Amino acid sequence: MSKRKLSRQQQWRVDKIQAERAQRAEKREVQDTDKLAAGEYGAEQPGRVMAHFGRTLEVRDADGNPIRCHLRANLEGLVTGDRVIWRAGQDGSGVVVAREERDSVLKRPDARGLLKPVAANIDQILIVFAVEPAPHPNLIDRYLVAAEATDIAPVLVLNKIDLLPEDGGELSKLLERYHSLGYPVVRTTTANEAGLEPLRQQLEGRTSVFVGQSGVGKSSLIDLLLPDESLRIGALSEDSRKGTHTTTTARLYTMNRDEVTDGELIDSPGIREFGLIHLTEQDVTDGFIEFHPFIGHCRFRDCRHRAEPGCALLEAVEAGKIHPERFASYRRILDSLDA
Repeated sequence: MSKRKLSRQQQWRVDKIQAERAQRAEKREVQDTDKLAAGEYGAEQPGRVMAHFGRTLEVRDADGNPIRCHLRANLEGLVTGDRVIWRAGQDGSGVVVAREERDSVLKRPDARGLLKPVAANIDQILIVFAVEPAPHPNLIDRYLVAAEATDIAPVLVLNKIDLLPEDGGELSKLLERYHSLGYPVVRTTTANEAGLEPLRQQLEGRTSVFVGQSGVGKSSLIDLLLPDESLRIGALSEDSRKGTHTTTTARLYTMNRDEVTDGELIDSPGIREFGLIHLTEQDVTDGFIEFHPFIGHCRFRDCRHRAEPGCALLEAVEAGKIHPERFASYRRILDSLDA
């Protein structure tokens, strides 16, 4: 569709608004610089962004205290989890003057389909599913593909293991399949304190995010891991077995136990709602880690791994080197992208 041409008056107004914005940004920058030069702010020190509120940040200082800071006008795109350099003001607030290099960044599409960062410096993505509601392998695969595309290590977390049958059932076989691929698998339950211990060990010393469908118990897990925080938990309907979450702001939490820091957790619906709409077919193919030895070995360079002769992936499936259910899941994900 062609771009609508603006009238001369409309174009003048657009240019005027943009010029006013540039002047305001320049004025803020001059004011910040003048204040810094005048000594109204202290020495530079490291911090970590705990939450983001427009032009205002909550930054954790080296002692773990939250400090309300504003941004210098030339700093944009900071997100929860960013490591920053800030300077303290005389009124107890501060100003963020720089962002340190990120180890990782988690992005998701905005309303216009553009990728925007939502959290930074994450060590692992915990994909939570549960005995009830029963998990679907294709849904787990979708989360794994999305996680692989971020270059952040995924971990599978099976919650509500107190509801497992004694022999583990088909779910145990499914978990073993993922474990054989090299994915860490953690079994947990909120039914008793001991049931959280494997999860605590996985979280220790790391910055983590939880993702997963509604009703699997993410909020219940987070509530027990952060007993000092007031997190509302969505009700789990006895009939629908579906839950809801109510967290609205991305926030970095510190998990403490017996006055010892276990790890950090970033939580928000913007992170939990983890999709694939921004990925290409090649991204999806790369997201199946057992495909890697065979990618690039097809007879045809533009092979789409459907029914082409000499397809290395299809040959690997026939040879038992790729599980047929994983390959079928891969095809369903590609078909969903086409749709």
